[in-house]
Amino acid sequence: MAGGTRSQDLDFRYRPETDQSFENALRKARRRADVVGEEVTFVANLNNNVTTACNTGCLFCNFKDPAEAFRSDLDGTHGGFTKTPAESRRIVRDAVSRGIYEVCSVSGLHPGFALDAEHHEILAGYEQAHSSANYRPPARYDTDPGTYTEQIDAMSVGDVHVHSMTPEEAAHARRGTDWSYTDVYGTLQDAGLDSVPGTAAEILVDEVRDVICPAKIDSAGWIAAMEGASKAGLDTTATIMYGHVENARHRVMHLEEVRDLQDRTSAITEFVPLSFVHENTPLYERGLVTGGASTDEDELMIAVSRLFLDNIDNIQSSWVKYGDSQGLKMLSCGANDFMGTICSEEITKRAGGTSGEYRSVEEFVEMIGAIGRIPTERSTDYRQRRRIDPGDTTHGPRLGPKADGTPIRASQPARTAND
Repeated sequence: MAGGTRSQDLDFRYRPETDQSFENALRKARRRADVVGEEVTFVANLNNNVTTACNTGCLFCNFKDPAEAFRSDLDGTHGGFTKTPAESRRIVRDAVSRGIYEVCSVSGLHPGFALDAEHHEILAGYEQAHSSANYRPPARYDTDPGTYTEQIDAMSVGDVHVHSMTPEEAAHARRGTDWSYTDVYGTLQDAGLDSVPGTAAEILVDEVRDVICPAKIDSAGWIAAMEGASKAGLDTTATIMYGHVENARHRVMHLEEVRDLQDRTSAITEFVPLSFVHENTPLYERGLVTGGASTDEDELMIAVSRLFLDNIDNIQSSWVKYGDSQGLKMLSCGANDFMGTICSEEITKRAGGTSGEYRSVEEFVEMIGAIGRIPTERSTDYRQRRRIDPGDTTHGPRLGPKADGTPIRASQPARTAND
């Protein structure tokens, strides 16, 4: 933040036997109240991940399924899925009818995915299945995922906010070309994309990425994609996934990259610390980690993020990662956002997470009120907010195109293809 004072020597070490650094960090995190007040925000959203097919091989992930198992000419088996654009539209249309106004989509890197028809033509020149382009024609798979632009257009139902296309997906959507990230995101924006999730960041230090995700874009690639999204006029978020093979120095290096990026773009609406869920991941199964972050590290991550990121107002506590009780405690450590209704969660669940897939507005109101804070419904970009009166008899979303305060049900019968 221009003209501000920044702490350059924040320490992630927890040393109760020698000092009170942890407790001091929590007390300093009262800065949250000065920056964003007593509101705790949440969004009425739906997760609609398109495919689990992916060949990237990240060792922290158990969401993906080997893409070869999806081929129609092989006998591979998998427990995953690929949705057609028509299926995505039905899912989102159903959610919008129930009051949802954000759809978040983060998917595997299906080899049959391309940005659009022109991109398919370019990629058709790559004959090897495992070339640098990681491409096979979609006709060779059991289900054609369509193109990225078709999926974004399909999910752009009414006035719903489409939050999709991570930097890693954007890299997949330009592979084999010299297209800029700005051009790619501009094309996606024309198709209906509204903002970009800053996941795939993990730890923005390449010596860590070389261990946990060696086939993924490097730190510079992630930053270039985020800058491209900003130049296209799109808001973004930013994340950190911690508690695996990285150390405290790596975490601070990551925070510095994010803070510098925000200085350049002013596009990041929220920062989301993601505590590594280890149980069903290759990192754990291969003995590279013995567990995830401790509770003390989780709390300190939130507190230090609030202090270090002096140019990002909103820090999220993920009830999916931390669970209800600890997630609420994070709101006293510096966080001010409590995620969203989600309605379907697949990534953390596949990694061994057990904190659930759905949260009602009623639950948000009760939980946030129980800690003496103000439950507040928000839009994806935080520009619209609605404080909720706990005294109301029913609680449902009101900011969406069809949100009229009716409580959201976790699910209802799927619409037919003709709906």
